[in-house]
Amino acid sequence: MQNNNITPRANQRGAARLAAVQALYQMDIGGTDLKNILEQFDQRRFGGEVDGEEYLPADVDFLRQIVLGVLERQLEIDPLLNRKLSDEWSLVKIDSTLRAILRAGAFELLYKTDIPVKVVINEYLDVARAFFEGEVPGMVNAVLHEISRERDDG
Repeated sequence: MQNNNITPRANQRGAARLAAVQALYQMDIGGTDLKNILEQFDQRRFGGEVDGEEYLPADVDFLRQIVLGVLERQLEIDPLLNRKLSDEWSLVKIDSTLRAILRAGAFELLYKTDIPVKVVINEYLDVARAFFEGEVPGMVNAVLHEISRERDDG
């Protein structure tokens, strides 16, 4: 018999990716420190309502891996992203949310090689669609595909 109260691990990881993007955004925009960010997002472990927003349960360990990984590898990730972006989409010119999506996606593609490329790209494409319309999700898709080639070549 299946317990309907258990959220599948994949959904928890998807929620963790969204939360990681939000955490990276908050750190980028508000200068919030890592400890405060992780404490805030730790509340999402069981899902439910946080500050008036409804959230799925998140794999908080996975969220921490993404956020810490991006911070530890940002000096490697950012130049790579800049090489993959066009001049009109340079990392310093783009929206902070978009920057967080690309950094998190690039981190997973490059350093979480146990996760299939298609899964990572599709998950971050879903996150991009949650925040943006128009050409932005397509750009995220193209950049992450380019980043995935780095992984395949390396």
